[in-house]
Amino acid sequence: MISIRSPQQLGDVLRAARKQLGLTQPQLALAAGVGVRFIVDLEAGKPTLRLENVLRVIDALGGEVQLSGLPSPVANDQREEDNHGA
Repeated sequence: MISIRSPQQLGDVLRAARKQLGLTQPQLALAAGVGVRFIVDLEAGKPTLRLENVLRVIDALGGEVQLSGLPSPVANDQREEDNHGA
C-alpha cells in the first residue's frame, strides 16, 4: 500500500504505474475516458482536478483507493440513527 499526502505524490505514483504497465499518456487517457491534457495535469500534480476523473485513471491502471485512519461509515450511520431516535 502507498501513502499519498499530496497531489504531486499522487501524480508521481500514477506516472510510475503507467510507465510500469508500458502505457503512453494517450493510451491511458483513452482507457480511462479522459483527455491527454488531464493525464498530463494529473501526473504533474495539479491540485484542482476532478475527483471522478482521477478515480477513472486509477481504475484504468488497475488500482483502487483505500482510506485508513478514519472512522467506519457504519459506526457513523449507527450514531446518527441513535441520535434521531432519541
